[in-house]
Amino acid sequence: MRFLAFEAQGAKGLAVAEGEGTYHGLTETDPAFPGDLEALIRAGLPPAAIAALQAGPEIDPAAVRVALPLRRPGKILCVGLNYAAHAKESGHEIPKVPTVFGRFASGLIASGEGLVRPRVSELFDYEAELAVVIGKAGRDIPKERALEHVAGYTIFNDGSVRDWQLATPQWTVGKNFDGTGALGPVLVTPDELPPGASGLHLQLRLNGEVLQDTKTDDLIFGVADLIAFLSTAMTLEPGDIIATGTPSGVGGARKPQVWLQPGDICEVEIEGIGILSNPVVQQE
Repeated sequence: MRFLAFEAQGAKGLAVAEGEGTYHGLTETDPAFPGDLEALIRAGLPPAAIAALQAGPEIDPAAVRVALPLRRPGKILCVGLNYAAHAKESGHEIPKVPTVFGRFASGLIASGEGLVRPRVSELFDYEAELAVVIGKAGRDIPKERALEHVAGYTIFNDGSVRDWQLATPQWTVGKNFDGTGALGPVLVTPDELPPGASGLHLQLRLNGEVLQDTKTDDLIFGVADLIAFLSTAMTLEPGDIIATGTPSGVGGARKPQVWLQPGDICEVEIEGIGILSNPVVQQE
């Protein structure tokens, strides 16, 4: 099942589709509207709520404004250096445990919105990633039960301001400029993808040129590994997001280097999920 959050005529809405089928949904102005996707995930994606959406009118994604699938996630946990080739191109050894840093909801944008190159830097980079959304809370989750805690999968572009990121050993500021983290366009439930979303083709294109190209089974730490590891330290809660890391081919590691420029179109495509597409704009 696929969920599409949207806005139409100033109202928030949510639509659902089976596989590649037609979307049906409702806006918050309809008395039958069951709530946004975050509320439905917290409630365990109740069948009655899904049925209400399916009974709604057809929604054409091209005729509405695509919104963030999750507007205010509680935790956004990002994993760095999680593809061996990316660790190598970044000058790091392959990590023995996941390298984790935090992102904040204030930096997120939806598919179609502008990735904002800040005025203080020209070293604005892209990072294509598979993102996992937690559906069931848990602490100390064993790896063999970890996938039971997944609500679904989406796409993340971890726009990174490299000079600010690498100015200190901690990456937080360079990873959290406003308007630099694109998420979406949809949430796909686990039943439509391989276990752990493994083996999916992931590709980033900049102005149509392929710059990152891999499969998700090349992750050093897979989805189940990450859930088990992170839940050892903290309770994972419904709506939390885990960004699983980017493959090789980032702009800062290329020769010559490639930086995002205003007017560029950056697309991330993951097999079975869709295409996250964003123009690059300059901070005013």
